[in-house]
Amino acid sequence: MALLKLENVCKGYGSGDERTEVLRDIDLEIEEGEFVAIVGFSGSGKTTLISAIAGLSAPDSGRILLRDREVAAPGPDRGVVFQSYSLMPWLTVRGNIALAVDSVFRKESRAQRAARTRRYIDLVGLSHAADRRPAELSGGMRQRVAVARALAMSPEILLLDEPLSALDALTRAKLQDEIERIWSQDRRTVVLITNDVDEAILLADRIIPLTPGPGATLGPEFRVDLPRPRDRHAMNDSARFKKLRAGVTEYLMGVAAKREQRSDNTIILPSVIPANQAPPAAYREAATSPVERRYVEFGAVSKIYPTPKGPLTVVDGFDLKMHKGEFVSLIGHSGCGKSTVLSMIAGLTDISAGGIVLDGQEVTAAGPDRAVVFQSPSLFPWLTARENVALGVDRVYPHASRAEKADIVAYYLARVGLADAMDRRAEDLSNGMKQRVGIARAFALSPKLLLLDEPFGMLDSLTRWELQEVLMEVWARTKVTAICVTHDVDEAILLADRVVMMTNGPNARIGNVMKVDIPRPRTRTALLQHPDYYAYREELLTFLEEYEGGARPGNGNPIKEKAA
Repeated sequence: MALLKLENVCKGYGSGDERTEVLRDIDLEIEEGEFVAIVGFSGSGKTTLISAIAGLSAPDSGRILLRDREVAAPGPDRGVVFQSYSLMPWLTVRGNIALAVDSVFRKESRAQRAARTRRYIDLVGLSHAADRRPAELSGGMRQRVAVARALAMSPEILLLDEPLSALDALTRAKLQDEIERIWSQDRRTVVLITNDVDEAILLADRIIPLTPGPGATLGPEFRVDLPRPRDRHAMNDSARFKKLRAGVTEYLMGVAAKREQRSDNTIILPSVIPANQAPPAAYREAATSPVERRYVEFGAVSKIYPTPKGPLTVVDGFDLKMHKGEFVSLIGHSGCGKSTVLSMIAGLTDISAGGIVLDGQEVTAAGPDRAVVFQSPSLFPWLTARENVALGVDRVYPHASRAEKADIVAYYLARVGLADAMDRRAEDLSNGMKQRVGIARAFALSPKLLLLDEPFGMLDSLTRWELQEVLMEVWARTKVTAICVTHDVDEAILLADRVVMMTNGPNARIGNVMKVDIPRPRTRTALLQHPDYYAYREELLTFLEEYEGGARPGNGNPIKEKAA
């Protein structure tokens, strides 16, 4: 008998012409002790589904049954962990967990409740931080508290609504391992909502896609027939893992393509400009340079900050030479100095030692010859997409005619799939569309160097896939020299000609450089099928694992990049 059963569940919001049907005819059965991952795009109704199972909202039709009893309200038999931690800021770790324990197990003695609280604090590895308040904890530690609080209620089913998506890659990996360990001990039934295919494969028994709304339905399930416990590196060499990963990815990419074809919002790459037509003449003139080799040079670049305990060297002797038109990915753990390097070449942070040369000129300050795309595109919310891009174009092309400037703006907004949304205000755009405007604005400046600081880090992984391919399509037309800071192994390989790996800080420097010899143009689907892809992936994963525990693993010394 299934522990949890959903029968023809439908859920919508609004009424009349304003009504939006979010979920339609959801049928699902989950056995006791099973770990099920539901994957889907942002806006597909994943959170609506988890809220209905939790009893936080009632379906418009159909039934949700837990042990054959209809779910009508929230209850301690369902523990929920959301993306945001929702902890009581004035309570300690112990206090936050005890609050749940005291509510659910009020008939137990004080000693019994205290023991239960201690057990779950220990289970998530927070014994050393039991008396700290949330403000004193990292994001990953706060999420551990949320998991411990949910588990401490001894729920029959644990509902995880994208609990790790706001965390950096290393913290996310650690908490994935924690969830796997806890699940293997208690064998609680788990429903995980995620947009990360690798996370779903690592943790779940079954992966079930949720098709994009409105009217989202469940797609075909994928059985995860991989032995537990699952090791990321071992899986990377597994033929079954590769086949499953490709199957889930290709299904989701196919769903995304169908969604774009039927979308009224033009999130596709329209044929407004013929494919064989070059960018506007003003753009081509601004982008010219006789320098080809050693176009960008980092020479023993260091960044040192004063602290009460003395100077702190964040970046130590960063050496790199780049050719014109080369795309380099910069990867490493959080705090390794990746963004500091990018900030120095952007001219936003002073260089403490060494120097940076771009197209024969030393970098001493910020300038329009370097365009930066940050995690958040920093648009003016009251301006339209067209007006946000035009602000930079007006400055960079002072001698171009009004028509030429308008052509540049329209060309790049069309290239990023916003041909029909140019006149919508930034405040009315989704996060993914705002980032498209940021990308269009950067390319429209005709920069000598494009700097991307985790440009898709705030987006769900499926939207990130779409925008990575948008970026590749636009970059292929301009061949602008580019550096992208990322913590995403697959993103680094997809985008780059070379991947530069940084050691942990302090005193971070280049630890290794990997050339990516995969033909362009690249797509995610083609990447999965390339015979060398998983070897590249293994090299990066191994490097990151070696540096996970400290700045200088083993006896190895970081290498210095050879002159190009």
